[in-house]
Amino acid sequence: MDVVIGRESPLAKDLAPLFERHTADMHADTPPESIHMLPRAALERPEIAFFVLREGGVPLGMGAVKRIAPDHGEIKSMHVLAEARGRGHSRRLLTALIAHAQAEGMARLSLETGVQPTFIAARALYARAGFVECAAFGDYRPDPNSVFMTIDLPGRD
Repeated sequence: MDVVIGRESPLAKDLAPLFERHTADMHADTPPESIHMLPRAALERPEIAFFVLREGGVPLGMGAVKRIAPDHGEIKSMHVLAEARGRGHSRRLLTALIAHAQAEGMARLSLETGVQPTFIAARALYARAGFVECAAFGDYRPDPNSVFMTIDLPGRD
């Protein structure tokens, strides 16, 4: 089946199950005060580019890039459904988010993820893509349940 990643509205009706699963996963083993995901409606903002990965038209993954400074972006709400993992979708989605940030002239892309065992695969994915751990950035404060990561993006030609 064809895999397509494109910009969409986070408010599209067929994305509701994806957001429900993402929210459930975040609340499964992370204390509420350490959950930094944005509510669905908050992803519909001019400074946020929201992307959906679809296979055969079915939404299986999502992610967003939020501009937090003129040259700095943050990955938000990246999630691939558990039953769709292991097929390279997370890598494809991350590659698309990085490409978007580069195309928008960002020099740096950062993210916050969890320390819990359920985030081991995500942290490994980010590390393979070149992200390294860093200090809290933007409006974040140090949090024992958070890992902060960043990557410097090559300049545009």
